[in-house]
Amino acid sequence: MKAFYKNNNGLIATTDWIPNCWINIECPTESEKRYLLDELHVPEAFYNDIEDIDERPRIEVEDGWTLIIMRIPVKSKVIKLPFHTIPVGIVFKDEICITITFHQTEMLSDFVIYTKRKNIDIKDNFDLVLKLLLSSSVWFLKYLKQVNQKIKLAEDNLEKSIKNEELQALLQIEKCLVFFMTSLKGNDILLHRIKNIKSQKEFFDLDLLEDVEIELRQAQETTNIYSDILTGTMDAYASVISNNMNTIMKQMTSISIILMIPTLIASLYGMNVPNNLENSRYGLSIVIAGSVLLSAFGVYLFKRKRWF
Repeated sequence: MKAFYKNNNGLIATTDWIPNCWINIECPTESEKRYLLDELHVPEAFYNDIEDIDERPRIEVEDGWTLIIMRIPVKSKVIKLPFHTIPVGIVFKDEICITITFHQTEMLSDFVIYTKRKNIDIKDNFDLVLKLLLSSSVWFLKYLKQVNQKIKLAEDNLEKSIKNEELQALLQIEKCLVFFMTSLKGNDILLHRIKNIKSQKEFFDLDLLEDVEIELRQAQETTNIYSDILTGTMDAYASVISNNMNTIMKQMTSISIILMIPTLIASLYGMNVPNNLENSRYGLSIVIAGSVLLSAFGVYLFKRKRWF
């Protein structure tokens, strides 16, 4: 999908390209690919780099074109994995500025609405990059709140009964947090590289830079906190599972020992040797009574040791 936006107290959609407008392309078709490569002459290497789902945040210059790749959070289409991150490429040269992503995102459409609501103007290409970095950090924080709710829900389910499904849900959330941490670290490195571009230093909005740094740092710290909490939770439930297994093994061992007592007595008195009870009319009753008493005594001992 291809869309053009011009600056007018916020980003306003327009039907055709005009100089210094923003071209946003999501999930490009073959015709849109040809438009980028043949009409706008975007380097094909840049296009291929953005298409790579594992591409890391970076900045690169080639033939006057500048490529900046950042990573943003999106909802995953995989049911078990709640969120993951994707690369977004910002390619610009002179009066052309393009963002390219090969996945549907909520962030970019929300960014356009936000600029309209707040009457935000985009001063230049790097100003757009910084504002997108700020927006991505806000969306990381937004999705982290949903991740926290999923962690609490999984914990509530685990308190009722520890099942593999709940533990797997926590593992998927942990994987999601790893994606977030890696992407945020890459975005942080990218921000520092942008700040150190000598030719642009005097044009940067210092307040905007500070806001981006604060939001990015907050997103990183929040991700680390949730990751630590989740790791502690996983370790705690691993210990609970181990303790439950030990308890079950104790109970099974106790039952086996108690059942062994009457079996042993019956085996001894069932041998074909004299035992002073073979001619007694009360022999069977004595053996049964002895087995019951010894078994009851065993139950008492195990209960006292809290094996039951």
